Amino acid sequence: MSTADAHRAIEAVWRIESPRLVAALTRLVRDISLAEELAQDALEVALRQWPESGVPRNAGAWLMTTAKRRAIDHFRHNSMAARKLDALGRDLEQIEQTVPDYDTALDDDIGDDLLRLMFTTCHPVLPAEARVALTLRLIGGLTTGEIARAYLVPEATVAQRIVRAKRSIAEAGIPFEVPRGQERSGRLASVLEVIYLIFNEGYAATAGDSWLRPPLCEEALRLGRILAGLMPEEAEVHGLVALLEIQASRTAARTGPGGEPVLLLDQDRARWDQLLIRRGLAALARAEALDGGGGSYALQAAIAACHARARTADATDWARIAGLYDALIAVTPSPVVELNRGVAHAFAFGPQAGLDIVDRLLAEPALTSYHLLPSVRGNLLQKLGRTAEAGAEFTRAAGLARNARERDLLEARAAAALGH
Repeated sequence: MSTADAHRAIEAVWRIESPRLVAALTRLVRDISLAEELAQDALEVALRQWPESGVPRNAGAWLMTTAKRRAIDHFRHNSMAARKLDALGRDLEQIEQTVPDYDTALDDDIGDDLLRLMFTTCHPVLPAEARVALTLRLIGGLTTGEIARAYLVPEATVAQRIVRAKRSIAEAGIPFEVPRGQERSGRLASVLEVIYLIFNEGYAATAGDSWLRPPLCEEALRLGRILAGLMPEEAEVHGLVALLEIQASRTAARTGPGGEPVLLLDQDRARWDQLLIRRGLAALARAEALDGGGGSYALQAAIAACHARARTADATDWARIAGLYDALIAVTPSPVVELNRGVAHAFAFGPQAGLDIVDRLLAEPALTSYHLLPSVRGNLLQKLGRTAEAGAEFTRAAGLARNARERDLLEARAAAALGH
């Protein structure tokens, strides 16, 4: 294996395994920053050894073994308690004898290191935006740039939030555990938001050469399903799971032969995963039975369900979708929701109705660098026959897009609108 091939393989493995590695190490050492350092140490060893030896069959187990050895060295050098050293030594012996399974059965009512870490990083001692940023960084494996893109804030702001969040957790001595009772419910909103954003990054990558990052979608779905089992009476947990299941059902149809994006209304619906759709509709029915389906995630799931139930794009019930977006903006007011509401109103009541909503967002500071605002506006202008203006908007959107596949699509739309 060439060095370049090895490094690409290591990068792919690291993207998948690092959140699990940090979570498992945090359970052992009870220190998030130390766990990250140990994981990075293991990565450095892999970068040195794997180009010559090849990527191990179970790369995650290899990284975990290496990191735990580093942990033992750390505790020895820092004269840590013999009890902790002995415990780590026993654990290391076990991991060397067996291949670890990261999805083992729950050893308490969660028993999953990733979820345990998620509830820890979503502690109320942290501001809401810091909880989300830290959890996305540690568990989603997202870069600070990707998180900044998801929240439409500067990257430096996200980096500061993460550093301060880790410091606050250490200073407060927050235990690495899953809370119970009211405290657990209080942290649920942050946990759901994190799962939602992890899925979104996998569903439409903010940067890079790939439109999709399926491992992130799969991880978000896994975490959501576990949460639904843990909190069966929480309507919004089921609402989120419903949304993710239905959205994930479109994965196979969302890209063309060359990896190019295929937009929703152009997708081959025969390629949608009917099992995931059925699971999503069942979860939505559960959410609606619990509280009427009036929560943010349940409303979004209901919108996704309208698309899932339509056998063709022309059969989509846009009037219902517009009504659902009207309800959603009342529950979760945000510029992005309002932009999507404009799209729905355009389909339901004509492009001018949509453009009237979208144009009110032009002065919105949070959307200044958001490529989908000029993209949506260009589409509406094109439908109104204002092709020169549409082309200019598509060009601006392409300039703002950081995902290569999305940028190519927008440039093609700009050229078509301008007659090039």
